[in-house]
Amino acid sequence: MSKHEEKTNVMRVLDSKKVEYTSHCYVDTPTTNGVEVAKILGQNPADVFKTLVTTSKSGTNYVFVIPVEEELDLKKAAKAAGEKSVEMLKSKELLPLTGYVHGGCSPIGMKKPFKTFIDKSAENRDIIIFSAGKIGYQVEMKLSDLSKVIDFSLDDLTI
Repeated sequence: MSKHEEKTNVMRVLDSKKVEYTSHCYVDTPTTNGVEVAKILGQNPADVFKTLVTTSKSGTNYVFVIPVEEELDLKKAAKAAGEKSVEMLKSKELLPLTGYVHGGCSPIGMKKPFKTFIDKSAENRDIIIFSAGKIGYQVEMKLSDLSKVIDFSLDDLTI
């Protein structure tokens, strides 16, 4: 790790479960845009995923992890979750609910577990890269290793 890089809670969770991962640090850059982050890290944007949190009319929250180049299809997301509809969680509600800020949200280590869905395109990737729970940090791992840490379903989630 560089002098700027630190262990995030996500990395500590992965270490405690003895799950293999590679960490990436881009704290010296001002971006939180996933495509730009992929370029900075020299990674294929198809390997880099973003974590989105939604809410349903019943007040149930769901987590969706999709490629950074894609957009979440709210109808497909609702269908995957078994809801009539879902909408994006308001930015100001993200930190109190998950413990994460916009641009640093990870599917690992939220304040409480939420039903999580990952876009099925992740099945075709050797690795996936996503936020390590803090802006400027990413973790890279195999999908099979992620399944040792969180429960998730794979589904078609993008437009």
